Amino acid sequence: MRHAVADITFWYDPISPYAYLAFERLPQALMGLSVQVRYRPVLFGALLQRLGQLGPAEIPGKRDWTYRQVQWLAREQGVALDLPAAHPFNPLPLLRLGLACAHPQAPGETSRYVTEQLFHHVWRGGGDPVGVEPLKVLSESLADHMLQCERPWTVDTGPDSHAVKQRLRANTDEALAQGVFGVPLMVCDGQPFWGQDALPLLRAYLEGDAWFDSPAWTEAGRLPVGVRRAV
Repeated sequence: MRHAVADITFWYDPISPYAYLAFERLPQALMGLSVQVRYRPVLFGALLQRLGQLGPAEIPGKRDWTYRQVQWLAREQGVALDLPAAHPFNPLPLLRLGLACAHPQAPGETSRYVTEQLFHHVWRGGGDPVGVEPLKVLSESLADHMLQCERPWTVDTGPDSHAVKQRLRANTDEALAQGVFGVPLMVCDGQPFWGQDALPLLRAYLEGDAWFDSPAWTEAGRLPVGVRRAV
């Protein structure tokens, strides 16, 4: 192990089926290791816009492939996954609901329980994630959770508050500053591990695999660019 307790940041947006699959598989992938995972929601669409990219669900052909692949991966992993009624959708209400549940000492993070509620809301049941009634049910459930935590929502702390909106903007800005380019992205020691298929790499890194000290890892970013495509 590289650390007695490894600190991992899990950047996510519940709109991403790959983030959902990574979230579900994370406990198994890290079983037996001492880790602390911080779940940080980010607006994936804002990342893409700032980076000048399209998401997988915005590219014809790749969109169809994405939905087929994630259903196959879910089957292989034994994870329940139902495509939502429509995708992509605007995840802002979900992100704000999640951050409204953040602990005051970690205002940009969501607990594993809250993160799970957001993912299950989108990827289980096949409903409309941002429909009026489904959002109402989720909001009431999370409001009850906050009441049980003795941190009930107020005008200044609820999902529609200025503070929560600012948290989401701050998370997105911080993600960009740290080089986050997609979700899910796990960061440990400043090293990025992107995608649900990167979980074996993350585990190998945490276990101290010497390959991560070799040029194959450390020099990859120095490969010269041969040509730049005009857009």
